[in-house]
Amino acid sequence: MRVNFRRNAAGYVIFCLLAIFALPATANNAMQNFVWHKTPVDVVDIGFKDGTGKTLHLSDFRDRVVLLNFWATWCAPCRREMPDLDSLQKKYGSKDFLVLALSQDRKGLDAVKEFYAEIGVSNLALYIDQKARTGRKLRVPGLPTTILLSRTGQEIGRLVGPAEWFSPEAQKIIEKALAAK
Repeated sequence: MRVNFRRNAAGYVIFCLLAIFALPATANNAMQNFVWHKTPVDVVDIGFKDGTGKTLHLSDFRDRVVLLNFWATWCAPCRREMPDLDSLQKKYGSKDFLVLALSQDRKGLDAVKEFYAEIGVSNLALYIDQKARTGRKLRVPGLPTTILLSRTGQEIGRLVGPAEWFSPEAQKIIEKALAAK
């Protein structure tokens, strides 16, 4: 199969520009791009590393609602989301809920640690996929993309692009997912 790189590259650039400028446009409804699935969707049990270099899998977090955020330190909209994600983890983080911010940084764990220290992230654990393969397995079209997983590990919702993750609308989404049994 032959891929037209110019066409795909142009589409990616347009997506990135829309993502950068979409956040101010969504100020009235911070979560308007969040899509709930009519039925839960099975996901591939991706593997990644934690802050100590230990390999983990999504299945390690079953029995918890997981907000899986694909991001990178070089992604401007991703960087803007991190304080909200950190606050969301602080408020809801428990044996029932986890914000799993999965870095796609090829520069490795040190780049993520440096960024967390720079902006004062203190509630999010370090998770990284340095080879950036996990996003493709879960059909992530670009960064940031956030996937909401049920306690059974199935995808129940998704948001492509930046969002205000500590807004009242976002908290209602998390509370709805936590209320589902």
